[in-house]
Amino acid sequence: MESVVSPLDFFRLLVQDEDTIPLFEAAASIATDADPTLDLEQLRTTFDVMAIRLGIEARNASTENARLGCLLRFFFDTARFAGNAEDYYSPDNSYLHRVLETRQGIPITLSIVLLELARHIGLEADGVSFPGHFLVRVKLGGGLVVIDPFTGDSLSREELERRSTGFGAPLAQLLKPASRREILRRMLRNLESIHAQSGDAELLAKVRGRLEVLEA
Repeated sequence: MESVVSPLDFFRLLVQDEDTIPLFEAAASIATDADPTLDLEQLRTTFDVMAIRLGIEARNASTENARLGCLLRFFFDTARFAGNAEDYYSPDNSYLHRVLETRQGIPITLSIVLLELARHIGLEADGVSFPGHFLVRVKLGGGLVVIDPFTGDSLSREELERRSTGFGAPLAQLLKPASRREILRRMLRNLESIHAQSGDAELLAKVRGRLEVLEA
């Protein structure tokens, strides 16, 4: 009989090489702590169907600016993703399968979906581990566009400067791309805080186990 790979060992396999971490799969696998029956292959298929729809809508977008506009319209208007302001600290907002089901989440999980969709249509997009609020930056020929994935707003330099006040670092440093490992770590830190506050010792231990894997 073949041995069954534990969720933690599967996560370890996914994140062992920084250059090849499959961000969507690694982020989605975190949810198996709360739902061991989650079918990750089916979840990927669900996402791929959505990405194909976006590709069809963007097929006539011949410039980067046009593709970005198409991406944002699809994400916020067609697919109706949005920030869950009413129940921000629900753990569902940090589990990718629930974000795809409800179309609601927090900045970092919304960012992961947005990043995957952006790459599907050839945009160079990165997550930004901005203090207090995860962002997405898209590199266009004329520079960077910084998107708030919670609201869909394109943030001006003035607004970014305002948000960066008090963090003691230059704006350029705060807008550096986050690595896949950093994104996963921030996801898990959010869940660690949520489970610690709710007193769910079992899920808290699982989250900390994943953090140990990332930091090994």
